[in-house]
Amino acid sequence: MEKFDVVVVGAGLAGLQTTRLLAQGGVRVLLVDRKRSLEDSVHTTGIFVRRTLEDFSLPEDCLGRPISRVTLYSPARRALTIESGHEEFRVGRMAKLYTRLLEEATGAGAVWFHSTRYAALESAGACGSRVLLERGGRSTSVGARYVVGGDGARSRVARDLGLDGNSEWIVGVEDVLEGVPLEGPPQFHCFLDARLAPGYLAWVVQDGEETHVGVGGYAAHFDPLRALERFVESVATLFDFSRARRVERRGGRIPVGGVLKRIANERGLLVGDAAGAVSPLTAGGLDPCMRLSSLAASVVAECVEAGDSSALARYSGEHFRSRFVSRLWMRRVLSSARSDALLEAGCALLRLPPLDAFARHVFFGRGSFPDVERQTAQELSSSRRIARQPSA
Repeated sequence: MEKFDVVVVGAGLAGLQTTRLLAQGGVRVLLVDRKRSLEDSVHTTGIFVRRTLEDFSLPEDCLGRPISRVTLYSPARRALTIESGHEEFRVGRMAKLYTRLLEEATGAGAVWFHSTRYAALESAGACGSRVLLERGGRSTSVGARYVVGGDGARSRVARDLGLDGNSEWIVGVEDVLEGVPLEGPPQFHCFLDARLAPGYLAWVVQDGEETHVGVGGYAAHFDPLRALERFVESVATLFDFSRARRVERRGGRIPVGGVLKRIANERGLLVGDAAGAVSPLTAGGLDPCMRLSSLAASVVAECVEAGDSSALARYSGEHFRSRFVSRLWMRRVLSSARSDALLEAGCALLRLPPLDAFARHVFFGRGSFPDVERQTAQELSSSRRIARQPSA
């Protein structure tokens, strides 16, 4: 049985980022995914926010043109446009970015198993785990000191590690189009509509090269594919889809319950959607994904080097959930807002101070996810100081 320091399950952005950093740090790592090509079945719209673009080096040719303007539409299609003096968003060319990250990971020594299904996990005692896989129609297994679950919102790795799993999510579907003319600068259009996107929103994102058109909401309250058709029909007067060519359809689950409490133990940990690393309010997951995956790689590398799991104390959802309390409450409000009249009133309020500042904060704020390395270091330092204080 072949043995690795780390086995990463799932080659989405979280799994790729974790694998790349581990391999570059000299860790022997295996990345497995059931897809044959990373260009197949991309799930995310791929909107990177300014904070991510500033803090992480992403290939320029894997990003669309910068977007600084957002227009929010009420159910009656009353528009509120807000604009930033900064380049706030860029849409990632995710298939190309995934391929680039994989090339960097394998170039640093990572082993890549495509067309491979994760089957189960068995404890191997002090040696770690035995990872059961199905590859090429055959069952096989590999050994791993640590296992990283980057296998999405309904993570099987989380279940097998005995860690927490997501219990609240929305579902989304979108089309990536070419041939939609852009009038004015690149723009992010957001539509509130309780019928077409219950508990979330519909969107049209144009960067002058691609146009992403999608809807999202709670699955119990709408049919995503039918809602997408109706949404496209409803905005035909705003956008010229007459020459549009669909180049890709994306869809999937988006966890909105916040970072899970138990995302690591001595056998492995979770990253990305599997860890619930998504903003409960905006459902933005790429910035949390990059930050948490980078912390995961640092923690796992330290565990491998030290030969014990003490570094996992830095990787706990408890460190981050306090930052999501207000967003979780706002998520509850959104989930119960199933009346267009209520949404219309809310949009009207957003035009008035001080709630107009709140609208700018939601779209342009820089606090969507904490600086995980800094926050965990501060909390651990504080706890150590308290532990050293003499008791009364």
